[in-house]
Amino acid sequence: SVKVYIILLAGFEPFGEHTVNSSWVAVQELERLGLGEEVDLHVCEVPVEYQAVQSLLPSLWKDPQPQQLVVHVGVSGLATTVTLEQCGHNKGYKRLDNCSFCPASQCCMENGPDCIQSVLDMDAVCKRVNDSGLSVTLSVSKDAGRYLCDYTYYTSLYLGRGHSAFIHVPPLGKPYSSQDLGRALQAAIQEMLNLLEMDPKHNKHCDHEHQHQHDH
Repeated sequence: SVKVYIILLAGFEPFGEHTVNSSWVAVQELERLGLGEEVDLHVCEVPVEYQAVQSLLPSLWKDPQPQQLVVHVGVSGLATTVTLEQCGHNKGYKRLDNCSFCPASQCCMENGPDCIQSVLDMDAVCKRVNDSGLSVTLSVSKDAGRYLCDYTYYTSLYLGRGHSAFIHVPPLGKPYSSQDLGRALQAAIQEMLNLLEMDPKHNKHCDHEHQHQHDH
């Protein structure tokens, strides 16, 4: 039977100096390119607001499927490469959002672990895409920046038992066009799916770990 991957791809709305958010532009470009017939692709634009993320994400993960992957895409003014984030962090959210709000606890989940890793090996994804001769360079990071991107990623990793990815893109034209960014997302996500397909053990192992975290 054909494997249907449910990919929910989320880009962010404009904020601060980013009057056009390249993450949403890149997501729309990827939607145009597609990920092949096996992939059931859904896209949405996420508000740059902590409370909106808290209410939106559980609906994305309402019915987690083993083959579901939620990929978040955000803009980073500091990025010059397309950056794959390996993990999300629970604490340190002091920066105010588009509603001038930040969580009183400065954390995502009161009793959550400090850091949650994606089940995907981002170094492997990065190497494969960079070796493929794409005109866009990818890199890997372990610090998604303690703002809405990191906050969203951590929440998604928590709800999805690690079956989430976060990709930071540079602002448009610095140096990449929207077409370049769309192609880079397409290549990266296809490699992520290849990794998930090759290693079904990953899934069981991750479930067990997540249960374990819940018990403590």
